[in-house]
Amino acid sequence: MKWLRFQWDRALAVAAFAAGATALLFGWLGISGLTNTAAQMPYIVSGAVFGLFCLGIGATFWLSADLRDEWRKLDQIHDALTDDEREISLAQDGSAVSPPGPGADTVRSVARPAGALTT
Repeated sequence: MKWLRFQWDRALAVAAFAAGATALLFGWLGISGLTNTAAQMPYIVSGAVFGLFCLGIGATFWLSADLRDEWRKLDQIHDALTDDEREISLAQDGSAVSPPGPGADTVRSVARPAGALTT
């Protein structure tokens, strides 16, 4: 139940895919035994159009869920980068300096992320 609360858009996508596939299947079953084109039209209109619509809705919900996951990952990366930038700026101001090691009375060491530019 917890998964359903957090992944509601994926659950709706699966339900829409199932409804679309079922509508297409019933439309095909209704049309398969008929040779008269006029008798086939209600099955095409009801089954195929509704089935394709449901498949499109399902694809939209699935893409929405994927985009939400990507934005969540980007937010985590942004938060980590801003935390590192804040630590670096505090260290450059002198307010957050790591304690010096033995024999390093005047040298301040600051942990920097890999690839960070130094000024």
